[in-house]
Amino acid sequence: MTPRLSSERRHGLFVSVDGPGGAGKTTIVRHLAQMLVADGEHVHVTAEPSTSGIGQLASDLTPTVTGHALACLYAADRYHHVETEIKPHLKSGQIVISDRYLASGLVVQRFDGVDPVFLWQLNEEVERPDLTVILEADPHVIAERLLERGPHNRFQLAPDSSHAEVSYYRDATNALADAGFEVLRVDCSSRPPEQSAAAIRDRLTVLLAPSEVCA
Repeated sequence: MTPRLSSERRHGLFVSVDGPGGAGKTTIVRHLAQMLVADGEHVHVTAEPSTSGIGQLASDLTPTVTGHALACLYAADRYHHVETEIKPHLKSGQIVISDRYLASGLVVQRFDGVDPVFLWQLNEEVERPDLTVILEADPHVIAERLLERGPHNRFQLAPDSSHAEVSYYRDATNALADAGFEVLRVDCSSRPPEQSAAAIRDRLTVLLAPSEVCA
């Protein structure tokens, strides 16, 4: 039996879920939220770009604005998202799950040739998640999924975009781990989304468990 998570916290817990297009982020986030609610947790699910005016502007301009300008717009949405939505829910003791967050900010604009060092510096002051989940999958599997569903943005139209995105996420994951982030890699190549969600929930159970006090 999975240990029941404690919902009586003075501060919530922030989880971000990132990964290449076709890895199944949204489906996994939905399963994860359902599992946590079943465990008695109060959960708030959000996503980036956010639903704010800045986030909507970023979404609307993604087809036509490129490079540093779009990176700055996405970063502005991220900082605003933290202050207006993420932090308030954390302060109320909820588990906040964001479908895309910092890791995506270190990846997406690389398709436009933006230096990863610039992307890191642009985002280095955002709220650090308690758990940064990176979904991983074989690029051939991702390419097949994207072919079936169709691209969601212009970045997925690039030749071999799946291979490039997997490589960019690997770089971002290593950078986050080197910076001391709590990173969980979850391979989604063959396992069903509910199993990937369960793996994340299991790690959260450990993070939420009360610390043992030594006698």
